[in-house]
Amino acid sequence: MSSDVIVIGGGIAGLAAAWELLRSGATVTVLERNLCGQEASWAGAGILSPLLPWDYPEAVTQLTQFSARLFPRFVEALQAETGIDPEYQASGMLVLPDSSSQACVEPETFAKCNRMLLARRWCARHAIPVQEVQSSRMAPSLRRDTAALWLPEVCQVRNPRLLRALIKAVKALGGKVVEHAEVAGWKIERGYVQSINTITGESHSAGQYVVAAGAWSRRLLAGHAAALDVWPVRGQILLFKVRPGLLEPIVLDERNNFYLIPRRDGHILAGSTLEEAGFDKSTTHEARETLLARAQALVPVLAEGTIIAHWAGLRPASPRNIPAISVHPAISNLYLNSGHYRYGVTMAPGSAQLIANMILDKLQPLDVTPYQWPV
Repeated sequence: MSSDVIVIGGGIAGLAAAWELLRSGATVTVLERNLCGQEASWAGAGILSPLLPWDYPEAVTQLTQFSARLFPRFVEALQAETGIDPEYQASGMLVLPDSSSQACVEPETFAKCNRMLLARRWCARHAIPVQEVQSSRMAPSLRRDTAALWLPEVCQVRNPRLLRALIKAVKALGGKVVEHAEVAGWKIERGYVQSINTITGESHSAGQYVVAAGAWSRRLLAGHAAALDVWPVRGQILLFKVRPGLLEPIVLDERNNFYLIPRRDGHILAGSTLEEAGFDKSTTHEARETLLARAQALVPVLAEGTIIAHWAGLRPASPRNIPAISVHPAISNLYLNSGHYRYGVTMAPGSAQLIANMILDKLQPLDVTPYQWPV
């Protein structure tokens, strides 16, 4: 039996979209090429904010701020439905600015301003609380005691737990989840998808189709990708285990674009790399050594003996970090929700609402023009 919507991709973008559609009364099938929630969404760190939000275009700011407003109810509903706690919390983010760098936004206005001034002005324009503090005040375990920016409202979530909750919630609402179902071909006639085939030989049909396959989206669409520009960028992360409470806020070192994210139970994530490595998800010794050195430079306790894991994921990169959340320009029942690059989890509830509104022909809460499928 066919569904109202087939979502291709069982990561955060696909699962959140499926859940949103199911809650609106649609029947949904999720097709995942591997196992749901095991690619970039799982590998990510879970910061619910762009790392340096003042360096991004307004299209990114609009979507991340919209999504941030949705997140409390998003995780509250998931936890109520599934009993799984995604560990959503406002841990705040301490930014250690690189005083040697010049402003990279609105250079005609800010070229002579330092980074902290740029950030404070940006935060004021977007109603985001920010303070200038000494880093030791917020994070005594840091080796560096320097002037820093404190963003108290930046939140985080524990990605694997959020994904487990979404999978359970989708199934609980009657969503069909089919794993190991890589799409092998499309049957398209007169600008309309009739059905798709998987590598197992099965055929699936629906009224609407959403491609949310992350870094694999362009490859999956094959000759139907139009001008879509999404490609894989590898990111590697180290996981440390120390005593709980050693580090409380998220710490971002702007100089190396490097972050530390503390969890409640004493785990600390350190990352991440940005590598053009195609679809190679392997970890490297070089990245491990670089991440370890940067972690120890900030918090000396983060030594080799406290490392418990090292992994890599493939982000769906896109020009200027702006995702495509849109209907195909020539295929009327084919939609895309991909290209979120580093902020797939951050943008998940907002993107899910936008794509669901398109499919269900509802009014949008914001201007979706910046996220149109490129033509």
